[in-house]
Amino acid sequence: MNLSINYALIDMAAKPPERATYGSSGFDLRCINEWTVAPSEVVMVRTGVVIELPEGHEGQLRSRSGIAGKGIILLNGIGTIDSDYRGELMFKFKNISDKTHSFNKGDRIGQLIIMEVPRFILKEVKFADIEDTIRGAGGFGSTGLQ
Repeated sequence: MNLSINYALIDMAAKPPERATYGSSGFDLRCINEWTVAPSEVVMVRTGVVIELPEGHEGQLRSRSGIAGKGIILLNGIGTIDSDYRGELMFKFKNISDKTHSFNKGDRIGQLIIMEVPRFILKEVKFADIEDTIRGAGGFGSTGLQ
């Protein structure tokens, strides 16, 4: 089943989001400008794309592996696009390598993944009413590294 989501290109250099293959889970996004990022520098990179997500869905912006392989990371790991956001999709990258990297206008820089998000309601209860599990309160590393 194919669902449709509206998008708009707000810059003449913008390219439509597109899947690289039929089996791709994400839509590739391209930058609309040439850009350079020096070691430890943080940059905002524009795509020129606006999307209209339906209620009950979110967009996740993820960097491409080729960018990450150069030491350019998405500063917040995954960018969350809420269903009521109507601004331009942009990536906030940080260079954690010791080299300056340059990118060309039109380079594929990231992916947009669209996910369904159930509308949960949080209900406050007493701590004693929280169901216990085998793991319990075990946090980081509590399940071992095997």
